[in-house]
Amino acid sequence: MPGASRGLTDAARAIRESGTLVATGHVKPDGDALGSALGLALAARAVGLPARVCFGEGFVLGRHFGFLDTRQVVDPGEAGAPDVLVAFDCNDPDRLGAELAPVVEAAGTVVMIDHHVAGPGFGDIRVSDPDAPAAALLCYRLIRLIGWAVPPEAATALLLGLVTDTGRFQYGNTNPEALRAAAELVEAGARPEVIGQAVYESVPFGYLGVAGAVLARATLEPEHSLVWSYLTQDDLGRHRIGMEDADSLIDDVRVAREAEVALLLKEQPGGEWKLSLRSRRRVDVAAIAEMMGGGGHHRAAGCSFSGTRDEAVEAVKKRLAG
Repeated sequence: MPGASRGLTDAARAIRESGTLVATGHVKPDGDALGSALGLALAARAVGLPARVCFGEGFVLGRHFGFLDTRQVVDPGEAGAPDVLVAFDCNDPDRLGAELAPVVEAAGTVVMIDHHVAGPGFGDIRVSDPDAPAAALLCYRLIRLIGWAVPPEAATALLLGLVTDTGRFQYGNTNPEALRAAAELVEAGARPEVIGQAVYESVPFGYLGVAGAVLARATLEPEHSLVWSYLTQDDLGRHRIGMEDADSLIDDVRVAREAEVALLLKEQPGGEWKLSLRSRRRVDVAAIAEMMGGGGHHRAAGCSFSGTRDEAVEAVKKRLAG
């Protein structure tokens, strides 16, 4: 998009002229937000630019991301007042979390880089490209515009963002640029085998029990072309795993060929439900999530729901019917 290109050019100029840099993303960062922030910071460090990474809400690195070089990660209180702050994969300042607010306010220039369709936007420089499959691809464009090389650790972080947000290059958002970027990142030293094993082929044994329970509850609603199931706090407790270990369950549910849309409801400690939505082709689940206070992408989205599990399912079915 022309606007996105202009914004990246402005962001590249601001970073070149800066003396300190902080990279961040939304709270509870996924592979794309985390990989983008780390990728930029590691590339900056390689050329001697002081760069740090921080996230809000008591960020804890998930075990499946343990292969990443996180030496640049600090608590928000240690981030100081950077010349430039770059926020990835987020177009709503509230999604950065309250802990990041002082860092954002203290930054000389705030850059927002995102690829979601909806959101209020924020920052002095705004880059929004919904055609990009991942924020990591926008970060890679930015690094090349600045003129930096991509060291191996940064390449692995950026490839993580591409891999996770394209569903291992299986989702419809996978485009030629993403595949070319992936090849270039591997040439730069990225390790796809490490990403694949850590993110997709390593779960605690308890996951098998939780997956069995969730799949046993799966319900097919042919009139809505919907398959859904749910995960409870009791499931997690009985099998001794955390919610972060159950992120991939939606991919187990969505394989039913009879359904266009898959829904997984995850019970939160306070009784609220987190909804994960996936679609195959036709249905824009981001639009459904946005109507329910969330958001995401055309084929992958989510939201929170205060109410009963059955009420949440009915709310989704109502929007599918409408």
